[in-house]
Formats: sequence, C-alpha cells, structure tokens
Amino acid sequence: MTLGLHENFPINVHLVEGFKTTVSAKRLQEKILRTLCELNRGEFTFEEVANPTFPQGTVLFEFGLAKDRGFSYLNEEELKISLAFLNRERLEVLDFFCSIRYYKISRDKKTPLKFDYFFFRAFFPKELLEVHVYHERGPRYVSPADLVSFIVDNLNKMQSKKILKVADQ
Repeated sequence: MTLGLHENFPINVHLVEGFKTTVSAKRLQEKILRTLCELNRGEFTFEEVANPTFPQGTVLFEFGLAKDRGFSYLNEEELKISLAFLNRERLEVLDFFCSIRYYKISRDKKTPLKFDYFFFRAFFPKELLEVHVYHERGPRYVSPADLVSFIVDNLNKMQSKKILKVADQ
C-alpha cells in the first residue's frame, strides 16, 4: 500500500504557506489526519470558513488522503488504517484532496451550488509544516489561503495549546 503520496500532484500551485510547529512531524501528521476526519463530519456556516461570498450559506468538506492511485475519504475506519501506517513508516509528505460543497439556504430550502476541488500537499521539514495548495476547479468561493487558515485554526483549537504558527517570511 502506498499512503500519502499522489504521483500526479500539480507542479504549479496557487499557494505555498509555511508554519512553525511545536510537535514532531509524526505527531503533527497524526493531528492533521484527526482534524481532517473531524472536519469531514461537520457542517459549517460560510462565516465560520471564510468571508462569505453569499449570505446564509452552508459549507461541507470532504477530505481524502492519497492512497495507492487515488484518494480515500477520511472516515473513522480510514483514519485507523492511516494512523497504524504512520506508526510503522516515516512519511515526508502527505497529499490530500478536498471537495468543498456549498449550499444556499433560503426559506427553509437548501439549494446546492457548484463545488470547489483542491489538492494540497503537506511537507514536514524539521520543526516546520509547508503546505502547497492547488485549486483544481470550481467557483473558488473559498480561497486557497482561507482553506489553509480554516484547517490550521481548527487543528490548533483541538489542542491544549497552539501547535502551529505562521512562519516568518
């Protein structure tokens, strides 16, 4: 099984962002996987995710981890398999796919809008996290920077103390 690396990850990305971390690469990888799995279960208002493009919007995330030739949706079962693999292997890179579904709520009616599709790659050099984001397609209601900020904010909220801070440029 090949876990974490997508062979056809885009070379030209839309965003590169770096973060300092206070935990080891292995612990950070575990925390990222747990956070994304948790976000997969949620439904968020547009205001919780980014500056709203439209009022009364709902946002749902579907994160998948690169596995073999595709991506596997990060549910509880896939999380257990991935964490067991991380305990045995050292990974320098984790690649993810993210589908963001948008719904407009008006008069108790939930109308689906076009989705956004992103790829993002996490590198783990010593005491750092470097994230590369590629917007595959969609209306870009959420920018690559907003996506990274949302993930990092939620990852930090799930810890007893902040473990990621924006690296100096």
